[in-house]
Amino acid sequence: MEKIYTGKTKDVFALENGNYLLKFKDDCTGKDGVFDPGENSVGLTIEGVGDVNLRMSIYFFEKINAAGILTHYVDADLAATTMEVRPAKVFGKGLEVICRHKAVGSFYRRYSDYVEEGADLPAYVEMTFKNDEKGDPLVTKEGLVVLGVMTERQYDEIADMTRKITQIVADDLKAKGLVLYDIKFEFGYDKDGKVMLIDEIASGNMRVYKDGRYIDPMTLSKLFFA
Repeated sequence: MEKIYTGKTKDVFALENGNYLLKFKDDCTGKDGVFDPGENSVGLTIEGVGDVNLRMSIYFFEKINAAGILTHYVDADLAATTMEVRPAKVFGKGLEVICRHKAVGSFYRRYSDYVEEGADLPAYVEMTFKNDEKGDPLVTKEGLVVLGVMTERQYDEIADMTRKITQIVADDLKAKGLVLYDIKFEFGYDKDGKVMLIDEIASGNMRVYKDGRYIDPMTLSKLFFA
């Protein structure tokens, strides 16, 4: 296998069959040793987090595929902590899509003059460019179109898919007494231009609370699979 990319939480290898292999790592985004899915750099390492992130990704990708929503997921190897995925091009140089059910994290920091922390949000979708140096700047639908990153149709499709996927995740968490506050995704498109969910769906990419208290990624994974 040829290593083609070293990421914050995963490394990417090219396979002979034309697909790619994602190797999950134990690194998490955060700051000053505290996990934060909204941060743009690795802040801590938690032993075993790669394994549980892969387990959760497998669970949700299979469920999302079954719901008729296109993803890049093909198969996984828990023993090797790897996931095989179909090739996909990212939008621009990389884009993160966040769906928010509650006003917390960077959303609250930006808009605290207008909203109370923890206030309900109507599956609010926002997109940011993946750029560590610029702090992952927010970008609007019009901005994405003007910059040639995606079409209006693609934006609307991603936003719709994001809300549907988020609801699938939120419903499963709710059944376990957990409340999803926000979650981030990545999308790409295949050789035919079809939009698909890529990357992972794991505890490290979501902010979840139980009885009003934040649940860290490892604890969340344990509760989810209990």
